[in-house]
Amino acid sequence: MVTQAEKAETFRALHEASVPFALPNAWDVPSARVFEDAGFPAVATSSAGIMVSLGFPDGEAIPRKEYLAAVRRIVERLSVPVTADVVSGFGRGARAVVRTVELALETGAVGINLEDLTPSGDGLLPLRGQLGKIRAVRELGRTAGIPLVVNARTDALRHAPGEPGAKLKEAIRRAKAYREAGADCVYPMGLVAAEEIATFVDAVRCPVNVMVRRGLPPMSELERLGVRRVSFGPGASYAALGLLRRIGEEVRTQGTFQLLTEGAISFDELNALAVARRPPAAPGP
Repeated sequence: MVTQAEKAETFRALHEASVPFALPNAWDVPSARVFEDAGFPAVATSSAGIMVSLGFPDGEAIPRKEYLAAVRRIVERLSVPVTADVVSGFGRGARAVVRTVELALETGAVGINLEDLTPSGDGLLPLRGQLGKIRAVRELGRTAGIPLVVNARTDALRHAPGEPGAKLKEAIRRAKAYREAGADCVYPMGLVAAEEIATFVDAVRCPVNVMVRRGLPPMSELERLGVRRVSFGPGASYAALGLLRRIGEEVRTQGTFQLLTEGAISFDELNALAVARRPPAAPGP
């Protein structure tokens, strides 16, 4: 059996490769299994996708226990590494955030995404406190014997004061500080333009995660720009729900079922997505 530490090392190695890797974000077991079956080497959880699927808005309105139970169900059904989005950590101080990450490790996750956006979503958390959280989480990974991959997200491009240039400078300043505090990868939320991506990557000089959104360059261009990790964010759940909306509109307005039936999986395929994938057997002596 592949251990959690081994999965963490596998996930860490993806960030050190010379080419970027795409990281799909799942919101439940079936979506995670679809991504695994498609051949992705790792899967991330989508905080917004999970929370909304359980009837909560994105943020930290959902009870931590309920959120991490959903993460656990995903991890238990996959053989590839899973990294968990823990939003702002479900707590004000480092102690509460460490407890959240400790619980995430107990689910079997091998990485976390920790953001500096306030739970209310209306501003940035103080830099000093965020650095303390990252250092504490880094130490937790060492103590647990799990090479936990810490992806530090900053929302400075949206919420820092000033004009766009000042916001980019603040995103770079925070990303550098997060890296020095122990983050393995930095994630500037909202970074899309090729010129700004190049500026950011050149300034921080560490693995950078960008999120798929309208206007993002293709993987080949992101490789040239030096990006290492390309996450879906909630994009796949947007796309899936957009399809459901179009299906409803077609049936209601046209009385036809083309979108509902074309490209759909079968009942047996659906049922199989609930069954844990067996990891490959270890090679013999």
